Amino acid sequence: MPPLRTALLQSSGVLGHPAENLKRLDEAAARAAQGGAGLLVTSEMFLTGYALDLQDIPGLAEPADGPSAVAVGEIARRHGVAVLYGYPERAGEAVYNSAQLIGPDGSAPANYRKTHLFGCFEQDAFTPGDTPVVQADLNGLRVGLMICYDVEFPENVRAHALAGTDLLLVPTAQMHPFQFVAEQLVPVRAFENQMYVAYVNRTGPEGEFEFVGLSCLASPDGVTRTRAGRGEELVIGDVDPELLRVSRETNPYLRDRRPGLYASLV
Repeated sequence: MPPLRTALLQSSGVLGHPAENLKRLDEAAARAAQGGAGLLVTSEMFLTGYALDLQDIPGLAEPADGPSAVAVGEIARRHGVAVLYGYPERAGEAVYNSAQLIGPDGSAPANYRKTHLFGCFEQDAFTPGDTPVVQADLNGLRVGLMICYDVEFPENVRAHALAGTDLLLVPTAQMHPFQFVAEQLVPVRAFENQMYVAYVNRTGPEGEFEFVGLSCLASPDGVTRTRAGRGEELVIGDVDPELLRVSRETNPYLRDRRPGLYASLV
């Protein structure tokens, strides 16, 4: 099975303007396809921007099958690239911080609602999701979805490992001074759980936040295969099933677990 070339779009887009961000997504998908990528991953809340006024979020939120999802499906089909994008999802009276995977055929095989909300802003704006493991199959790989703060909980990522996730997609809004998460924690998560992790950040100032960039693709051997700097950038790396197979044979973490000792964790 050939590697899945994966493009990471490190961008904050335009705050409060989904139409403009869809244009930027279209441009990025074209560049990703030209670079041979089969998957494009964006940042947390890419569709609308992150640092929104609380009163504006319900009006910008859309259902998972709303007009922006249709537009992303058209972009994916036109360029033959799967797309993972972050957006505020409206479901009944609730609004979730969500990420949706759109296949290269325009279908929507997976939608994830952030389970661990960070800080007062998110806790005031969103309802937490209650499904920790959401997966879909893409190019022979089992792809899992997560958002930002979720990856900082080791139990979350281990649940994905036990469910067979090969590539974990993590759109994020990682801000100063927590850049150690991108620099150190994410490669460790990839190694200890024997999976690839695509961690895709926003960049620059936005409202009261300063996003640090440093998006990366980390592999199960703990190596960072590609990393962005601090500015707007599209970087590309390969998710290699053969490297994944060899690394899992070599590393015994999942085989050597003793779950009977961990009852106190729950």
